[in-house]
Parts: sequence; structure tokens; C-alpha cells
Amino acid sequence: MGATVTIHDDHALLDGGPGPMGATYGKLMMWFFILSDALTFSGFLAAYGFSRFKFIETWPIADEVFTHFPFLHGVDAPMYYVALMTFILIFSSVTMVLAVDAGHQLKKSKVAFYMFLTIIGGLIFLGSQAWEWKNFIKGEYGAVETKGGSILQFGKMDKEGHFERVALADFALVLPEEREQLTRNRGFWFMEESSLPSYSVNEVIEGFKTQKDLVILSEKIHDKEKVALSREESLKRINDAKYVVEGANLIRNEYGHKLFANFFFFITGFHGFHVFTGVIINVIIFFNVILGTYEKRRSYEMVEKVGLYWHFVDLVWVFVFTFFYLV
Repeated sequence: MGATVTIHDDHALLDGGPGPMGATYGKLMMWFFILSDALTFSGFLAAYGFSRFKFIETWPIADEVFTHFPFLHGVDAPMYYVALMTFILIFSSVTMVLAVDAGHQLKKSKVAFYMFLTIIGGLIFLGSQAWEWKNFIKGEYGAVETKGGSILQFGKMDKEGHFERVALADFALVLPEEREQLTRNRGFWFMEESSLPSYSVNEVIEGFKTQKDLVILSEKIHDKEKVALSREESLKRINDAKYVVEGANLIRNEYGHKLFANFFFFITGFHGFHVFTGVIINVIIFFNVILGTYEKRRSYEMVEKVGLYWHFVDLVWVFVFTFFYLV
């Protein structure tokens, strides 16, 4: 009886060879990673949705938060720049598709060109997100927080009969009072506060009293607008002010409920980390394309695998954009 000898292709074993539906080991592992990461993002967005609808009456309105556009200071452009960011990221997904297609045709120069465009799109998106974070953290109008934790904004009626927000700088007085920032060496060992706001609570209160047309815009929302208090109610409510809030951080924010800022930083930051990682990987693959690594192998499967990751990152942003900004 003769012995049967099975000869294995070491390279095929390392790569996994053809697996289910013809997928290689590398592609299967990428799909497993994408599936697990998709579940992670789903959990974050679900938590955001539950929190938002639990505090639906005091949740900030996205159109009033994301109103900035580069080089157009003072122009009200709600959601325009976020929409542009989304378009750029989706367009980078198109260039990635073209790079993968060129790889199937073993066209090295086209793969490099479309990979370069994909990298540029990712960098523009990251820069735009950093700029958006800067404006979100810095704030534009300012507000005050009451002893009960409510955020009070200020506004006045415009010509169309709607209340528009008014910045603290437009009415706060400058009083001859000395303010000292609390640090560990000037207070209790466990107490320390962030940088002092531009105005004190007293300066905001006294300035508010001198402006007869100013009213308080409460946290509560009705018909997609902040509920404006009467002048009499506003004068009573302003006396409960405890902190002046400018911009947003993980403790409090001028836009409304503090959970909004927490979710914004965490979800968009986590997605931004994915985009940053994708750009780094794309750069590595791009240089390998330039060096002819995949041309020698006669296979551009690595481009296809990083393409799967990049498409996933783009798809996740579509969901983030929809649930966080639009809904």
C-alpha cells in the first residue's frame, strides 16, 4: 500500500488561501474586525439615542450649535460645513473604489493616484473636524448655569418675531471687582477650576438688567425653538445664576444638557480616531504601491482590504451625521 503525501503551499497557508465564498484569510479578518467595530458604534449611538429622548425637552438643537463656516465669521450657516465634511468623506470613498478597481487591472499609476486623493480627502476631513471641535469648545454666545444645573441663554426678538441669541459680550458690564482663579495651592486640595470666563456672574446679571429688550431663553424646546421667558420671569430666573459658561467641556456647556457635549466629544472623537488610523494605513499602502510591492506580487489585495476599512469608516460617519446632526 502506497503512502499518500500531501504537499502544502506555505505561502497559501500563511495567507489563508481561498476561504468561504473565495475570500482570503486577510479579507475574512477584516470583515470580522468591521463587524465587531460596527457593534461598538451601534452601542454608542444607541446610548446617545436613549439619552437624547430621555432629555428631549432640554436637548440642544443642532442647527443652533453647528452654525460656523470657515472664513465666514458672523454668517449663520447651520449645518453647511458639516454637510461639506460629509461630502468630502464620501467622495474619498469613491476614490478608494477607483483605486481598488485600478488594482484589479494591475494599473500601478492609477492606484497611486486614487490612493493619494483618498488620503487628501481624509486629511481634509480630519482638519475640518478639528476646526469644528475648536469652535464647539470655544463657544460663541455664552450662557449661565443656575444653582439647579439649568443652562440659561439670552436673546431678543428679531424683526420676524423670532427670538435670536445674544452674546454675553453684547450686554455684560465690566465691574470693578477682582476675580481670582481657584487652584490647588489657593483652596482645598481637591478643588480646582478651569480658566476664568470673560465675565463674572455679577457682570452678566447687572448687564442683563440694563437691557430692557433682553429675555432668557430656557433649556426647554417647543416646536424646534427655545422657550423664551417673559421679561419679569427672566429677571427672577437670572438671580439663580451661579456659573458663567462659555463653550463646552465634559463638565458643562453653553448649548444645553451636558450629556450632549459628552456624546459629541466621545462619538465624533472615536470616529475621528478611526479616520486618522485609516489615513495612516492608506499612507503606508500608498508608499508600497509607489515602491512596486504589489506590482511584484501581481496582486493589489492589500489595497482592497484597506478599502473595506475605509468604506466602513465612511458608512459609520453617515450614521453619526444622520443621528447626531440631522434627526
